[in-house]
Amino acid sequence: MIDKLLFYNKNYFAFYKDLKKKEGKEIISITESLRNFDNALEVNKHTQIVDISSLAGINNIQYNSESVFPQFPEETIFIADNSFKKLLEYELRFCFQEFQDINIVGDFEVVDEEEFIGKQKKLKHKKIIDLSNDDISDFTKSFVNRIYGHDKFKADFEELIRNFRVFNKLGEHKILSIFLMGDSGVGKTEVARAIHKSLKGKKKLAKINFGNYSSDNSLNSLIGSPRGYIGSDEGEIFIRVKDSDTGIILIDEFEKSNATLFNYFLDVLENGKIVSSLAEEIDLNGFIIIFTSNISKEDFPKRISPELRSRFDYKGFFTLLNEKDKRKFVEFRVRDIIQKFNKSYSTELPTEINETICNQIRVEKFENMRELNKNIKDTFVKCVMIYTAESE
Repeated sequence: MIDKLLFYNKNYFAFYKDLKKKEGKEIISITESLRNFDNALEVNKHTQIVDISSLAGINNIQYNSESVFPQFPEETIFIADNSFKKLLEYELRFCFQEFQDINIVGDFEVVDEEEFIGKQKKLKHKKIIDLSNDDISDFTKSFVNRIYGHDKFKADFEELIRNFRVFNKLGEHKILSIFLMGDSGVGKTEVARAIHKSLKGKKKLAKINFGNYSSDNSLNSLIGSPRGYIGSDEGEIFIRVKDSDTGIILIDEFEKSNATLFNYFLDVLENGKIVSSLAEEIDLNGFIIIFTSNISKEDFPKRISPELRSRFDYKGFFTLLNEKDKRKFVEFRVRDIIQKFNKSYSTELPTEINETICNQIRVEKFENMRELNKNIKDTFVKCVMIYTAESE
């Protein structure tokens, strides 16, 4: 008989998996070994832990288990979801000597609620609701200075965050959701980036591009595959949020998604949290979610369900910038690039290079802001190369 079967709390699984990964151990499912018992012989007891939760979903658990377990190397570690504890304790009574909740695995660290909560506390995001009155004033100024054109939206946004902060504190408004429409390259995604930077984010913005989420398996890609599936890793939205340090999520090209994901976000906006397929939760209270789409105002009611439309706190349509605003954007962008260049390289550029670069960019030729930004970069590099050659 095998020494013991360890049961984990599914709410702690992501933390437990991360803990084992740092120790050089991978958690694998027993599914492949059930399909072919010879696969059990290939398990590395030093680097792999076998999750047998999927046994709970098959027929003849006892027969299959007594056939496959002798194939595993001695001292292999076996774990299972404790929601199946009663069933597996009975069906596997002839396979395991002992059944134990995970507290200590061999010489590994303790995995308990206090440790899990400590891990969660590290997941700290700078949010709009946490800013002081002075901080919110600085945030607003920074945001307005980073967005060129779209004056109505900037005014509306200031009112939105003021109301959101009040009603969030009253417990009536968990997530501020904004849906922005308009042609590609008019500055919709820049709104999320401006919020992220104005909150003084040092890590990456949490961005999900739904242009990659049109398949039937899209929900699994977003929130992770159910336990027992091959490759049941963490979903992209959990990875992106954990890797960011601000309470802002950008969902780009939202219209390219499908009904399943629309319904998922309907639940997110309703309950104020994201939930993975493994039942891990991240509280999004105080977050801002920016949804962007290239659809027109006329297509908006055709593509987005009434239930979801009603959940968006703000629906806005972005148009092309005029030449004056594009010129302001160029001046800001060039100044920003020069400052970054001077910090990164030992050669400091002369102040007159700013005007030289700006004068070479013909903003009237560009409608798409991405193309304009590309032209700014190209012009900057050419001017720097000329300056460097002349200095030698």
